Parts: sequence; structure tokens; C-alpha cells
Amino acid sequence: MALAGDPQFQDGQFQDGRVDVHHHFTAPAWLDWAEERGVVHREKLPWWTRWDLATALDVMDKAGIGTAVMTVAMLGRLRERAERQESARVALRAAADVVASHPTRFRFFTPVFLDDLELSSWSLTYGLDELGAVGVSTRTSMNGVYLGDDSHDRLLKELDERSAVISTHPMEVPAGNDPGAGLPGMPPFVCDFLMDTTRAAINLIKNGTLDRYPNLTFVLPHGGGFLPYIATRLELFGGRLTPEIEPGRVRDYLHRFYFDTAGPMSPSATPTLMATVDPARILFGTDWPPTPGHVVTDITTPALDNDPAISDQQLQGINRENALRLLGVSP
Repeated sequence: MALAGDPQFQDGQFQDGRVDVHHHFTAPAWLDWAEERGVVHREKLPWWTRWDLATALDVMDKAGIGTAVMTVAMLGRLRERAERQESARVALRAAADVVASHPTRFRFFTPVFLDDLELSSWSLTYGLDELGAVGVSTRTSMNGVYLGDDSHDRLLKELDERSAVISTHPMEVPAGNDPGAGLPGMPPFVCDFLMDTTRAAINLIKNGTLDRYPNLTFVLPHGGGFLPYIATRLELFGGRLTPEIEPGRVRDYLHRFYFDTAGPMSPSATPTLMATVDPARILFGTDWPPTPGHVVTDITTPALDNDPAISDQQLQGINRENALRLLGVSP
């Protein structure tokens, strides 16, 4: 899974480029496949599903991104195992083709599915072993069941045996008895995503996942959601949880996660993140294309580079070196 030997990380024009660990990839080839089968209709999909190589490279160049690690997206609600596997095969093959055509610019995560452990095992073999993915991606929850639930143990054990890097991504927060219902009038990325990430992280802590599977590395998106801000609350009230979280271990647990910078982060948020977690575990992320290109190039990336709470050395780590170390390469 390492990137060793790649010219991207040795010499060439992108030697000092950022490594973006949060880049959404909806393969045009997958859209063709899905539309032919009536799974999706392009005109009804959100704008960020219109991924194309030229635009991706343009945004990357303007933001100084040397390499983007793609999270492979598949929309629609497929139910049959064979169709879901074929869907994943098409999407992963497309991601591998992008890497093959631009080996210094792209890498990808292979998806695992919290509701289908057999499909997940297949994806690990196909994505990691055959196609060369650098890690896996997963949702933080599925139908109200959060990552780290007992039902995920078999999958987590298999990932632990591989010392896998796990990139997580949130969903809408369940409301009442309807797992798909959020707050009316508010897109889920405004608030729900941050809460969903926070819930998943706490679930991983209180269920002992980080202790039972010490070889796993979880990347929490969007600065870890609300987790850095409620660290003191966890220390004070961890004993009220079931199972309990020992207050003295909360900070230790927080230092086991990695956190990406994807999505707009206000200058007031960075000091809290830097003070709560290990700065060596913060990674650069854009959340492109859901976060539009002009926001990435004109707002979020310059804000990160000019944040007074981050030293030059820490910034170098966030932009590049921390990701290289995470993926098994010495910068």
C-alpha cells in the first residue's frame, strides 16, 4: 500500500506538492454504467458528481496539490450483491485507470461496506491487492449503526490484519425513527456531517475498537467534526457513557486518530484542533468537488497557509509529510 518508488515522492515538478487525502471521485465510466441500468439519472445528480480529469488537474495545480487520494463514490441504492459488486468493480477499475494514466498525481482508497462484510472482503482483495489502493474508505454510519459496532468486528479484524488506513466520511444524522431525515431546510454538510463524525469517533472509543484493533488507523474528516471541541466534556462525563470512557484516557484516544482539514475551517477552529490533537496527525484535505474549486483555491487553502496558529514546520507536515508518513513513506 506504500507509495515508495513513485517518482512523485522522489523528484520532479511535484516534489513539494501537497497531498490531498479527501478528493471525491465519481467515475464518468461508472455514471455510464449506472445510467444504462437505470440506477441514476445524470441530470438529477448533484453538481459534484460531474468529475472530469482536466478540471481535477486544474484545481490541483492552482492549489499546489501534487497528489490527490481519491475516495471512490457510487450513488444509488443497489440491493443485489452481484450488482453491488459489479458497481464497485466498474468504479474501482476507473480509479485505477486514472492512476495508471497519471501515476504521480493520483492514488485511491477502496471502499468497504458496513452493511455487507462479504462485499467488503472482495473489495479489499480487488482494490488493495489487485489494483493497488493505498487504504480503504468507509461511511461513519449506516442506517443509524455507527462504525465500531459489534457487527463490524469481523471486518475490523480483517482490516487490522492488514494494518489498514481507514478514511471515514459522515452521513446525515438520524432524526427520530427515520434514519434519512435531517433538519428541514439545512443541507447535511452544514452540521449533520460534523455530528455524525463525532458520534462515530466516540463509538470507536467507548466500544474499545482502538484498543482491540491497534493496527488500524482512522482518518476523521472535517477536522474531526465536533470532537476536538468536546474533549473536556468527554473527560468530565465519560463515566456516564455505556460502556464508560475512563477520563484519564480521553486525550490518549484523541491522539490515535488522524484528522483532515477538508471543508472550510474558521481561524478560530484551528487553535482548538492544534491544541487538542497531535499536529503530526493533521492532514491536508480539500473535499473537492463538493467543496467548489474556487473555494479550495481562493479561500480554504490560503487560509490554511496563512493561519497564525500553525508554524511553518507544522504546515509542511500538514500539507505533505504527515500523509507520506501515514502511507508508509519517509518524506
